[in-house]
Amino acid sequence: MSKRGSLILIEGLDRTGKSTQADLIVNEFENAGKKVELIKFPDRTTEIGKLINQFLVDKNFNLPKESIHLLFSANRWELKSQLLEKLLQGVNLIMDRYYYSGIAYSTANGLDFDWCKSPDIGLPKPDLVLFLTFKDNENVNKLKNRENYGEERYEITEFQQEVKKNFETFFNKEEKQRLQSSNSKADFEIVYVDNKTIEEVKTDVLGLVKKFIEVDNTNPVEYFQ
Repeated sequence: MSKRGSLILIEGLDRTGKSTQADLIVNEFENAGKKVELIKFPDRTTEIGKLINQFLVDKNFNLPKESIHLLFSANRWELKSQLLEKLLQGVNLIMDRYYYSGIAYSTANGLDFDWCKSPDIGLPKPDLVLFLTFKDNENVNKLKNRENYGEERYEITEFQQEVKKNFETFFNKEEKQRLQSSNSKADFEIVYVDNKTIEEVKTDVLGLVKKFIEVDNTNPVEYFQ
């Protein structure tokens, strides 16, 4: 069977170190001579992405919550062909946010779970999903003390608490479905970052990612259904 790259997704609350860890993992494997690339969502460079960015940073620019959810989904669809092309070329993709963030944040915003899932049906499904979070809810409250916290629309402590709850419920549901499906090879892992240094979290993340990048991936790409 032909080999392909692996699709690795790092999800989590705002300011939990997702972007930092994604950068570190990419650098780690680049230095090891692996074909690896970083993809961030939303991609704020596209026309749809520019509109999303305006919504996130300008709190006076309002859109219906259904509309912004569909814009986030459309932004992911913009990159579908690019994702598949790179995977088939053997490039390992490290993604900073994707499908799961869209649902966790939109359901925290009051939208229906199943409705939120439907626009992304048909998008490539990650081989590994890592959820960076806090075991202690009090640490979510401490996010407000971090530099630049609150500059974007969803960086509100109460909202992040709701997002955390939605992520946990969603991942448990996805994990149950995965275990019931003998055809699925996708993996889900929760990484707790409480009281850990950046290097300690990197060690945890690297240990989970290595088996997907250092071993030939011959599994067919899965898609959300």
